[in-house]
Amino acid sequence: MAGSHSPFSGLLRDLGSLMVAGAGESVTMVKRSAPEQALKLKKTDEWKLYLEFLKVMFNLADRLSALHVPIREQPQFMDSLEDTVSHQLRTVLEPALSPDSDEMEIVYTIGRAVAESRERYDRFRFLVTEESKGKEEFFKTFSERVAQMMGASGNGMVLSAATLCASSMVPAMKALFEEATGGAGSVQGKASSAVSDRQTAEQAIGGLIGNEIKLISVMSSVAGEEVETRWGLHPRFREDLRPEEAQELTRRMNRVTKILGERYAKVAFSADWKSWHFSGHA
Repeated sequence: MAGSHSPFSGLLRDLGSLMVAGAGESVTMVKRSAPEQALKLKKTDEWKLYLEFLKVMFNLADRLSALHVPIREQPQFMDSLEDTVSHQLRTVLEPALSPDSDEMEIVYTIGRAVAESRERYDRFRFLVTEESKGKEEFFKTFSERVAQMMGASGNGMVLSAATLCASSMVPAMKALFEEATGGAGSVQGKASSAVSDRQTAEQAIGGLIGNEIKLISVMSSVAGEEVETRWGLHPRFREDLRPEEAQELTRRMNRVTKILGERYAKVAFSADWKSWHFSGHA
């Protein structure tokens, strides 16, 4: 996946650069929001802050990849993103590292950060491209943790800065995904990204089947003893819906997802399907 011939190689490179640079800028922003506390931070404290921002960025990238990367390729995509971030971080830190420093230490550090990210943030259920209570709680929990690490619990300036830095990554990452996949917002929609909307419409009018575009997708993944089921909507389709239509669709799809998720969980943990278990991403 991370190879030069991968269709996602450019996306992985750009995402990695965005995350490495974005985490650094975010640490600078939260330090500026609380100058007195910032003066008390040690280098190890700043490094932990940096990793915390990377953790939330990995989680956001994971959620966005579910809407743009084919589900079979998503786990490998996220593994490749880990490798990319590790490599780029090593390059950034190289001038400050000793000649005999262990390159694998950064790899292990990023690996642990991703694992902790899943443990800490995967429990929040929300569609990353839409506003919801779950999304608000996600960013609230993250910002409170950053403030605590800064020694500034309850500091409104720190909370706001952390939330702003993390939430601003969503449109930035979303733009990279859409550029790399031709604007196809759903997993299945990516397969038709090479065909323009006009060509698709002309084929439909002419009675031709052409490339299929799946407007709605429901996906389930197993991680340990937990099953997560979520649904995604093609962005172009969402834009065509009136507010009341979008609200009704959301209500119905949440119900459908619940039913399918419960059925999938029952089957996935049955004796006949044990060999199919795998660890998925958010």
